[in-house]
Amino acid sequence: MGTRSWLFGLLALTLACEGSIGTPDGIERQGPGIDTGADTGADAGAGTGGDPGQCADGPLANPVPNCSPEPLPSTGDIHADCVGRINQFRWECQCLPPLVRWADGEACTDSNAEYDSVNGVHASFYDMACGSGGRAQNECPGWGSNDQVITGCLQAMWDEGPEDGDPNTVNGHYESMASTSYTQVACGFFTTPSGSVWGVQNFD
Repeated sequence: MGTRSWLFGLLALTLACEGSIGTPDGIERQGPGIDTGADTGADAGAGTGGDPGQCADGPLANPVPNCSPEPLPSTGDIHADCVGRINQFRWECQCLPPLVRWADGEACTDSNAEYDSVNGVHASFYDMACGSGGRAQNECPGWGSNDQVITGCLQAMWDEGPEDGDPNTVNGHYESMASTSYTQVACGFFTTPSGSVWGVQNFD
């Protein structure tokens, strides 16, 4: 992707975090989510570790510094690719087990992305939760393409790292991606008439 497009996307991510409603870091929470899921996403990225020995003793306490794994080849399914990328970060950067692909939540999460493109970042988290909703939501507002959301935005979120050294405190984007409190994630996408892409990830 072009440097200019990537920087614009990163700026959009930063502004969204600062301007979102809820906790200061931009992660909103609500009650228990739907206990459903489909495949684990393992075929789309989990278990493709970089250093074969780094995971021998289980999950790492903190992520590998400056971890930026090469994006996996596209499967042609953006929802699967998004889950695969999250699981790739979890495994290759911290030896964490994969999240299940929450396939039953994807149509609603697509609707979340469309709703937020009109009403603002995270508006859907309160106004149109998916079923009983996910317990955390990350969002990529106004990116240049679906691919940039999957490669650029998710990388930027992971790069935030643990705020206090504990990925299970869920006080930021990285914490949602790395938490062991969640078991599944649904990704959603919407492209506005002007061509900007909104991506939402609901964790439960």
